[in-house]
Amino acid sequence: MTAVALLACPYCYERFAEKQIEFRCTGRAGPGGTTCTRARDQKLADRIGLSTPMAPAFAADGRKLTATCPQCKGSTQYRICPRCHSQLPVHFGKVDNRLIAMIGAKESGKTVYLTVLIHELMHRVGHQFDASVVGSDDNTRRQFTADYEERLYQRRELFPTTRSAGATRNQRAPLVFRFTRDRKGLIGSRPAHSILSFFDTAGEDLVSEDSVHLNTRYLASADGIILLLDPLQMRGARRLALADAPAPNGTGYDTPVNVLSRVTELLRTGLHRPSARIRTPIAVAFSKIDTLRHTFPDGSPLRRQPSTRPVFDSADSRAVHEDVQALLQKWDGTQLDHILRLGYDRYRYFALSALGDSPTADRRVAEHGITPYRVQDPFLWLLSELGTIPATRD
Repeated sequence: MTAVALLACPYCYERFAEKQIEFRCTGRAGPGGTTCTRARDQKLADRIGLSTPMAPAFAADGRKLTATCPQCKGSTQYRICPRCHSQLPVHFGKVDNRLIAMIGAKESGKTVYLTVLIHELMHRVGHQFDASVVGSDDNTRRQFTADYEERLYQRRELFPTTRSAGATRNQRAPLVFRFTRDRKGLIGSRPAHSILSFFDTAGEDLVSEDSVHLNTRYLASADGIILLLDPLQMRGARRLALADAPAPNGTGYDTPVNVLSRVTELLRTGLHRPSARIRTPIAVAFSKIDTLRHTFPDGSPLRRQPSTRPVFDSADSRAVHEDVQALLQKWDGTQLDHILRLGYDRYRYFALSALGDSPTADRRVAEHGITPYRVQDPFLWLLSELGTIPATRD
């Protein structure tokens, strides 16, 4: 008997069969003039924190794109997650659904990185790959513009520390986007859609083994992981950094090795054999690399700009990977390499700078603005590993 493939909700990361997808009434009058009463959806309130009165939810065959409300008899195309009742993206289950987990220690710059990455995808990188990246729901479109992009790019303010999922009762909704590009085939091209879900974890969610298990269940459903590490939290790198580079405030318990170890232990719980390696591809990205750029020789791949061709440059990425791998010895980070080499099937090192320069003392973007360096590399590598974009051969 063939096993039923399970889908993962891009909002709560719970898994379910396509047939289990539920529907929500439109709230408009049905053919007989009956209108369903709106009320608080308890599942949506508990899981996502949304208490706005909603039209009723009901079960139907989720493999279909429409259903009839049993109360008002009106037709609806609003398909919702059976676990959290979030409205699912259009054609969910019919297009690629990629969940990208973004994790890192406290003050590693995750929120800044996420904002700059998405901004770059929407503009420069989108143009490079002839692709569009748009918010997949009203909350994502509104929140990214007002709370992320406008704050960083217009007001030039950095973000406060991300609140822990435990402190918010797991009610922080992820940002969900639709990535669309032409996929060429034998009989022409057609648009290929991928649903991308990003969840910005708070550093506190990775401080202890208990909080990892409680607050980051989405890691088990992730198709790819971006692990953002601050090299300045490594003693060897800190000694080499620019004198005016902001010192991280995290404790010794937040070190890159400890964060990677806790994430690895969580992912290993899903393995059937203790000796097996984790198959989820993990992009290990060192942020704030501008504070160390003066230590790189002129011929270092960390001093050159990435390719602008509409393909992932595997040779360039491999050169960056090997350069960072060598630097780990100077940064007192060889233990990181041991964990990754022994525990993962696919991992790749990256070095980037989201802002391009250190922020000012009052936590604002430098006067000359945002000049990102290689922020797209980890994300594009994951998309190439997942078959979403093409890649050159090494």
